[in-house]
Amino acid sequence: MTTEALTEGAPAPDFTLETDGGATITLADHKGKPVVVYFYPKDDTPGCTKEAIAFTQLAEDFAAQGATIVGISPDTPAKHDKFKAKHELTITLASDPETKTCEAYGVWVEKNMYGKKYMGVERSTFLVDADGNLSKIWRKVKVPGHAEAVLEAVKSL
Repeated sequence: MTTEALTEGAPAPDFTLETDGGATITLADHKGKPVVVYFYPKDDTPGCTKEAIAFTQLAEDFAAQGATIVGISPDTPAKHDKFKAKHELTITLASDPETKTCEAYGVWVEKNMYGKKYMGVERSTFLVDADGNLSKIWRKVKVPGHAEAVLEAVKSL
């Protein structure tokens, strides 16, 4: 699936991924309620940590709206476990080491840092509605205020 195919209103690409704690999550299993799927580059880096903490701080508010939050990165479930324990995170973190889900959502992109090109995750969030469609898409996310903006979008579903 190409990035262009992912537009608001389109069906969200399904996935089944291993999560922290040795469980698995399948997007289709959550049909009937909203799911916040956010992609982030790497556990325990400054921006990713702030984003995960922000979603954790609002987790009860999301739950009150019936929404599930899933953070996805290429890190292993074991790294996710350490990250969650270190920062007391309560949200689900899923592992996409082969980046197939990242690619399906168009967030596995060429990045450029200090003149060096490499492939990595573009920080992005997708709000999947109860019918399994993409209700809202945020690309190139700036962390401050983002979790709050996503919560407002969930409330408007």
